[in-house]
Amino acid sequence: MYRSHNCGELTAAHINTEVTLSGWVQKSRDKGFIVWVDLRDRYGITQLVFDEERTSKDLIEQAQNLGREFVIQVTGTVIERASKNPNIPTGEIEILVSKLDILNKSILPPFTIEDKTDGGEDIRMKYRYLDIRRNPVKDSLIFRSKVSQAVRNYLSTEGFIEVETPYLIKSTPEGARDFVVPSRMNAGEFYALPQSPQTFKQLLMVGGMDKYFQIVKCFRDEDLRADRQPEFTQIDCEMAFVEQEDILNVFEGLTRHLLKEVNGVEIEKFPRMLYDDAMRLYGNDKPDIRFGMEFGELNEVTQHKDFGVFNNAELVVGIAVPGGNRFTRKEIDKLINWVKRPQVGALGMIYSRCNDDGSFKSSVDKFYDQEDLSKWAEITGAKPGDLVCVLSGDKNKVRAQLSALRMELAEQLGLRDPKVFAPLWVIDFPLLELDEETGHYHAMHHPFTSPKPGQLELLDSNPGEVKANAYDLVLNGNEIGGGSIRIHDKETQAIMFKHLGFSEEEAKAQFGFLMDAFQYGAPPHGGLAFGLDRLVAILGGQETIRDFIAFPKNNSGRDVMIDAPAPIDDDQLTELSLKLNLKS
Repeated sequence: MYRSHNCGELTAAHINTEVTLSGWVQKSRDKGFIVWVDLRDRYGITQLVFDEERTSKDLIEQAQNLGREFVIQVTGTVIERASKNPNIPTGEIEILVSKLDILNKSILPPFTIEDKTDGGEDIRMKYRYLDIRRNPVKDSLIFRSKVSQAVRNYLSTEGFIEVETPYLIKSTPEGARDFVVPSRMNAGEFYALPQSPQTFKQLLMVGGMDKYFQIVKCFRDEDLRADRQPEFTQIDCEMAFVEQEDILNVFEGLTRHLLKEVNGVEIEKFPRMLYDDAMRLYGNDKPDIRFGMEFGELNEVTQHKDFGVFNNAELVVGIAVPGGNRFTRKEIDKLINWVKRPQVGALGMIYSRCNDDGSFKSSVDKFYDQEDLSKWAEITGAKPGDLVCVLSGDKNKVRAQLSALRMELAEQLGLRDPKVFAPLWVIDFPLLELDEETGHYHAMHHPFTSPKPGQLELLDSNPGEVKANAYDLVLNGNEIGGGSIRIHDKETQAIMFKHLGFSEEEAKAQFGFLMDAFQYGAPPHGGLAFGLDRLVAILGGQETIRDFIAFPKNNSGRDVMIDAPAPIDDDQLTELSLKLNLKS
């Protein structure tokens, strides 16, 4: 038996009990006549004591030679601790050691295994197995497990069946690039790793499974961000014989369950917002509604004077920054430089101060009088003491720019409290999105999304106006889940493929199996997929997903710990019928 107890459970109730513990040496303090050692495992820290009055000389010498991260086993008696530590559960006791065994030695770690470590991100990624020993990472992984278990419990109670779908599938155009896998047994042919189990879960509905879920790995060969990895995990769900409202109700229930079980927070309202309204009021389709600063469109009250910047703009739009009139000129100039960065791309920013006495002072007083500026304040909802920030330009670009500014200001003003949760459904997305470079439409979600009832005919006359029977669940300004009601008949799916530019032959080659399945009585169905990595991070009060993944990739998509991806040798290339030598 390596241990009778873990390092986080012993209390004063165990005094005079003989115990055996195993773990890692966190640190030791040697006073010559007495040695204290902090022993750590996943559950906590217990202090060990070796002293010359009660411990043999040999045992003290052993303790003095222990290094950080040595793996040891000790047996001893639980005694009352003279200098108690109220900050840890085991702070009232220590172990008077009678036996010490070194199970494994450790070289000096490249960074300290402490909550506030001296290790930078790159070195911690390289030695991720050591980083996992630190409480912030360890606790994040335990938190992820708790969320996953809560998901499984809820969905199982609701009658969902967990079904595994294949990882080696056919490459299909779903939006992002596929990771492809060469087949040795089928020379010159390739599998793809799934971007999602989309077609398989639809086939499960054809198969009568009715309610399906899976916590599943998905893969996309695309550029990375703090909240995106080349492999990620989805809570993937599908239901048959449902309409949009049925799905929204079920997954509101799941989100409420998670917030209550994991965070102890009860949420009553899940407001619904049209996609068009989200873009008009917030400039993006995943607005953070924990705070205001809704957009006010100012064309009518700005394009009547000789200010060419506004007169030549497709859209002039502003926000009221609460308490922003206290910003100094230097702080406002800093904001102007921030929006002019390439990542945002604005040409500049106009502002108007709303003074406490009801007067206004703007950066364009030469062109606009007090009456004009009061209308700016009225439209943006600005009050005395606020600051109105205004951007102008191309409609789509300027909305995205002002959205970025809104979020930056919210961060600066402390309006994005990670302990406050504000969920939101965004509904009625466009079915198709125009690619400005090619002039062709592509599916905004995926080619299996159904148009809203009664709008199929618009595909021929006005495809850009067709709304999708699709919905996203947004939490604190992050999309945590999205889905749609699916097309479930062959004829409608064929029309959709046609409008996406597929020939009949291409559609049959790519998705013939699904079209064939629809001929055998496919039920009406729809579903939703949560991004588990992002959901866990937000529930954990963060927006960066990396610490909630055991072995993440870096921003270049590399696993620096195992050095992957890596070249393969010529024999493997030959065996896989890959003529190109990837080493050259």
